[in-house]
Amino acid sequence: MTPAVYATWSADVLARVESALHEWVPASAPAGLGEAMRYGVLDGGKRLRALLVQAAAQAVGALDSAIGTEAALRAACAVELIHAYSLVHDDMPCMDNDVLRRGKPTVHVQFGEAQAMLAGDAMQALAFEVLTPDEGEGAGVPAALQAHLSRLLARASGQSGMAGGQAIDLASVGHALNEATLRDMHHRKTGALLRASVQMGAACAGLTPHSLAWAPLTAYGHAIGLAFQIVDDVLDATQPSDTLGKTAGKDADANKPTYVSLLGLDGARQEAASLLQQAHDALGQTGLSTAALAPLAALAERIVHRDH
Repeated sequence: MTPAVYATWSADVLARVESALHEWVPASAPAGLGEAMRYGVLDGGKRLRALLVQAAAQAVGALDSAIGTEAALRAACAVELIHAYSLVHDDMPCMDNDVLRRGKPTVHVQFGEAQAMLAGDAMQALAFEVLTPDEGEGAGVPAALQAHLSRLLARASGQSGMAGGQAIDLASVGHALNEATLRDMHHRKTGALLRASVQMGAACAGLTPHSLAWAPLTAYGHAIGLAFQIVDDVLDATQPSDTLGKTAGKDADANKPTYVSLLGLDGARQEAASLLQQAHDALGQTGLSTAALAPLAALAERIVHRDH
């Protein structure tokens, strides 16, 4: 996929996702809650997880039907809501205590800690509302598919995924971790939601863990999930805050273990390159066409070669 083709494809996806989020995140939530929610999720971020949902859905043919298209759009928005809620909570003083996110003040700085906590809680709940529309909405997305998507997202978000990884992260401050423990932490904290994004896109075409392409697509998600975090560690150590849109160097300042502190810059970059190759190899085992897989392949390249 050429850069121009990717730019057109991603712009179309992002426009549809942003429009749906504007529609589904309610400004009318009481006592200013809606404003805080919309501040936290709208008009910002890479939307990488949404792009992965849509790329995987396209690869397996889910977007060839109205039901698959609707399910994939809802899945893309739901995973972005979960990601946004996690950032709101992670940035709070009881967690990472950060004041900058996506190039603007964090939600608790803008709205206060209590409102930020409630906004995150509400976005988490809304993600599952989006996946389970009322009867007559959602282009007839079957209840079984709604349940499958909800289960994938819940598992990636909870104690075995993102929340569990954050718990390990907080407990590891000031402690030396070996690579296996650091890898486990990041597979949970960051990788689980990225992997689930790929799985949710595949599920929109009816794929299950018993389907031929499921295991290699999962392996792809596993590889890019860890690669994303390694590159994040590299960028945190090498790029300024105005480039990243968030506070640079905060992990080192907080004495948190990272791939850079463990492997060094060169070692971390080599590990990211190895994971990129693993991701491409996994795509080659799906049995899907190169054309169908092109957005997923392009996303893997951009994850590893990004500069912010």
